[in-house]
Parts: sequence; structure tokens; C-alpha cells
Amino acid sequence: MPYEPSEFLASHFRNAGLDLTEQVDAQLRRVAPDSPNIPLYRDMMLTVLRMAQDDRNRWNAKITLQTLGELENAFRVLEQFKGRRKVTVFGSARTPLEHPLYAQARELGARLAKAGMMVITGAGGGIMAATHEGSGRDNSLGFNITLPFEQHANPTMEGSGNLLPFHFFFIRKLFFVKEADGLVLCPGGFGTLDEALEVLTLIQTGKSPLVPVVLLDTPDGNFWKGALNFISEQLEANRYILPADMKLMRLVHSPEEAVAEIEQFYTNFHSSRWLKNVFVIRMKHALSEAALAHMQEAFADLRVSDAFRQHEYAGEEHDEVQFSHLTRLAFNFPGRDHGRLRELVDYINLPENWAPPL
Repeated sequence: MPYEPSEFLASHFRNAGLDLTEQVDAQLRRVAPDSPNIPLYRDMMLTVLRMAQDDRNRWNAKITLQTLGELENAFRVLEQFKGRRKVTVFGSARTPLEHPLYAQARELGARLAKAGMMVITGAGGGIMAATHEGSGRDNSLGFNITLPFEQHANPTMEGSGNLLPFHFFFIRKLFFVKEADGLVLCPGGFGTLDEALEVLTLIQTGKSPLVPVVLLDTPDGNFWKGALNFISEQLEANRYILPADMKLMRLVHSPEEAVAEIEQFYTNFHSSRWLKNVFVIRMKHALSEAALAHMQEAFADLRVSDAFRQHEYAGEEHDEVQFSHLTRLAFNFPGRDHGRLRELVDYINLPENWAPPL
């Protein structure tokens, strides 16, 4: 059942002759008296109480407990790395050491670390091991999956405090995407293709924030070229996807190009978020009046009504005041055609579109 607002849950218990809302509130305020998230925690606890009241299935309760425990542990561990950009790298665990892709992945890790970014992988062998070799333990995060048979992380991550074990694949997938400021996809098998298509689906549908998605292959490789040809000839041509959806991913043939693509994405663009029904892009540099005027027509399809509005921080984002120095670009985005949104990001990243410094 989807998340239910607290009033619905509270009335459910009142109808059953129980008034638990005030009791739950009181306990929460003893634990976290200054938290602005009390209503959210209240709903979580009321949801668990409703599960206990129904008490339908022990397996359901065990899944819920395991899920909450894994989420809480990951949130706590990853909090210490909150200020650093992170890039998730996917690729085959079967890539041998002597393969050119292995050397390429190792160089990718080293270049990402040098650029100040952390590397996230599944902590296994092949591409994952190579990327962590390059980035080093201090610049690496490993999201390992616990399996019934013996399972070891790669040598870089084994025994590291930056290694997080996950029981459920779906929670691990959540954090692969949630923590990523960029994604690099190297050639691989079913698992790699699964991750590639899932990531693109999440970004295409707006379920995940827009981030750079880089397809990395060797200079003479045609793994991703063949995949892109199939997507263009079968999906785009048959209108299963929009033409602009092809802009959500970029094909490169060297680690240098991969890192440059990610850095370029953040030249001016910083981050984005929804504030009620308004989409807000945070920018390091304000746009010039001429660029803003051009954007009103060139990207009119990205706004439902009104115009693109550029403004300074006005206290509307109470939970992220650390970004108060960034300029805001606000508009009524319809929430579809994220490929076109990527084109807008490319536009605001062009230095010639920035306002001259004061």
C-alpha cells in the first residue's frame, strides 16, 4: 500500500478506539526535540503499528525489519561522505586483468579520484576491482551484496570502513543511483545492461535526478555503439522513446573523456530539486539577460506556463541553506522529456551564456 498521510493513519487508530498519535509524538520529541522531520517519523511509526495490528505474515515483518535496518545503516555510514561528488561505475565482474577494459577502468578510477570524486562500485572483481585499484581505498565506496555462498569484496575494499554490505539487491540498486552524481557504464553482461536500462528509465521518467550517464568503451570497441544503434533503430524509430532521450547518455572512448564529460556537466549546473510544483535548477553563475531571453523561446516546451525565472536564494529551501549562494533558475516543468532538460543543462553550462562577473 502506498505511503499514507499521518491524519489518515491517526484516524484509522481512532476508529479502532486507539489514540496513539500524541503518544508517538511525545516519544519522538524526547528523542529528537529539534527535528523538523517529526511528522515523517510519526508516519513511519504509525505504519509499523498498523502492520503489527494486522499481523498477517511473519515474512512481511522480517522483510520490513531488514529493509529499515539496511536503509538506516547506509544513511548513517554515507553521511560522512555527504559533501563529496560520487560516480557510480558499472561493468563486468568477469573482465580479466589483461583486458584493455581493465586498464581503462583502473585509469578511470585514478582520474576520478584526482578530480576529487569518489568511486562507487559493487566491490566485486573485474571492472569494479580495476576502478577501485585506480581510485584507492580512501576515494572508494563499495556496495557489496551478501550471498548464500562465500563472498569476498575486491582487495581494495576488503576490510574497509567504506564497504557496505546489502542483503537485498533492490536496496543496493537504490543507493547506486541515489548517491551518484554521475554514472559510467563499461561493457558487461546481463547485470550491466540491467543497470544501464534501469538508470536510463529512472532518469527518463524523472524518478531519479538528472545526472551525466557516460558509456565508456575502448577506442576500437563497438559494445555501446551496437547498443546505441539498436536503441536508435528500434526504440527511437518506432517512437518507443523520444528523440531527445538519446541525449541522456554520451559515448566516449577514453577515461579522460569520461571524466571530462562529468566535469562539464557541473560547469555551471550544481543541482536541482522540486519545490512544490516548481522545478528549480541551482547554478554557480547567473545567466546573462540575452541568454535568458533566448531560452524563453528556445526551450519553451520545457515550461507549462509563465517564463523561466532567475533569482537569488530567498529562504525557500530550509533544509539546504548551505547552497544559499547559488543562483536559482525556476520554471513550471511538466516533468517529462528529460532529454530536452539535459539540453537545457548543456545550454546553461556554456560560459558565453553566463552574466559577466560584478
